[in-house]
Amino acid sequence: MTNADTGAAPTTAPEGRPAVKLTLLTLTAMVVGSMVGAGVFSLPRRFAEETGVAGALISWAIAGIGMLMLAFVFQTLAVRRPDLDAGVYAYAKAGFGEYLGFFSAFGYWASACVGNVTYWVLIMSTVGAVAPALGDGDTVLAVVLSSVGLWAFFLLIRRGVKEATAINKIVTVAKVVPILVFVVLALVCFKPSVFAANFGGADYAGSLFHQVRGTMLATVFVFLGVEGASVYSRHAKRREDVGRATVLGFLSVFAVFASVTIVSYGILPMSEIAELRQPSMAGVLEAAVGTWGKVFVSIGLIISVLGAYLAWTLMAAEVLFVAAKDDDMPRFLSRSTGADVPAPALLMTTALSQIVLVITMFSDDAFNFALDLTSALTLIPFLLAAAFAVKLALKPDVEGAVGGSNRRELAVALLATLYTAFLLYAAGLKYVLVSFILYAPATFLFVKARREQNRRLFSPMEAVICTVSIAVALVGVLALATGWIEL
Repeated sequence: MTNADTGAAPTTAPEGRPAVKLTLLTLTAMVVGSMVGAGVFSLPRRFAEETGVAGALISWAIAGIGMLMLAFVFQTLAVRRPDLDAGVYAYAKAGFGEYLGFFSAFGYWASACVGNVTYWVLIMSTVGAVAPALGDGDTVLAVVLSSVGLWAFFLLIRRGVKEATAINKIVTVAKVVPILVFVVLALVCFKPSVFAANFGGADYAGSLFHQVRGTMLATVFVFLGVEGASVYSRHAKRREDVGRATVLGFLSVFAVFASVTIVSYGILPMSEIAELRQPSMAGVLEAAVGTWGKVFVSIGLIISVLGAYLAWTLMAAEVLFVAAKDDDMPRFLSRSTGADVPAPALLMTTALSQIVLVITMFSDDAFNFALDLTSALTLIPFLLAAAFAVKLALKPDVEGAVGGSNRRELAVALLATLYTAFLLYAAGLKYVLVSFILYAPATFLFVKARREQNRRLFSPMEAVICTVSIAVALVGVLALATGWIEL
């Protein structure tokens, strides 16, 4: 589908040319590029709304250990099951059957589409600081302009990967610079007395457990992309590089994200950080060095977000494309153009992003709604991948596996499973219900794929899972209609 610079390469290039295989450096850069997007620029406010320094340190410790366990899981699975491609989706299918594999593919794809909406909301909110008509990125004008950008990128990628690559080469490097500059300047302007006052949290923060729980979805969002190398594992020059790139990319980004959060507490009282407009990183730097700092971060954000949007659009379309090739999605999604672009998958990706973009106008907080929903949608695919690692560790001789498991692999897989299960709890019932409102109707695609293959629609267990998902979705619709939950 894509190329080395965005993390993917076609297995067979157009006109019979051999496909480009991805090196460790390229895979690592793709992981970093996928994770560094809109989320990091929103971290100061997201954390200050929930917790002080102590809670933030605990949150990052939990997120760091949990996500590192997930990174190790993807590393192990890449080596133990080299026959599985497309990462998260393939692992769920191999471990728990085609229907849950389909759910994983759809959930991962949908999370990428919803995540792309956060990018446009944040861009419009950034420009809204000087153009009030754009508000916080959720006004009619903001949605219209975002829609124009959404479809402009569709046309760009639709033309072929060469043009998309030229842009991505620039933004992959440029996006990291303002973040590192922010950390350095914040350290220079660091006020120990302000930091100390923020240590225990504000009166509105609640208990320490409540504070930590409130930050969990934000940490999931910023780490989305840690699995990026495994999504494109079929393109790696060496299979073991997939796991190495995952861990190297994660550790690099973790250090940056935690630093951005913690140093912000040394610039402003957390109650003031919590009131900043997004991107809050710009407001923190403005308080530290003046207006030029806000402008600098805002420009860096736009570059970063557009790069992340490009990478995630390509990644989302790749998931649909590969799933269709494996007969787990309808055949029309397996079509590609002469330029090796999966046009139907790309169109469907852009269309869902457009729908969610319109929905944000009816949300109380468009950015946080899209961010939290993105995280919640990703948790089920992550949970299934971690659970598959547990299953593989308990049955090391399973067909297709390479090598044997050990106690370390089992411990890592169990920790990763417990972590993702805790994240589902932290997400709360609201986002679980909204997630299933998206999941349940998607079964239509599964049914269509089965009919194309003249196969039985559901096994007995699949029928039970389908019934439960529809029931949960109906509860979600009822909850929204009665005002029990709100967007």
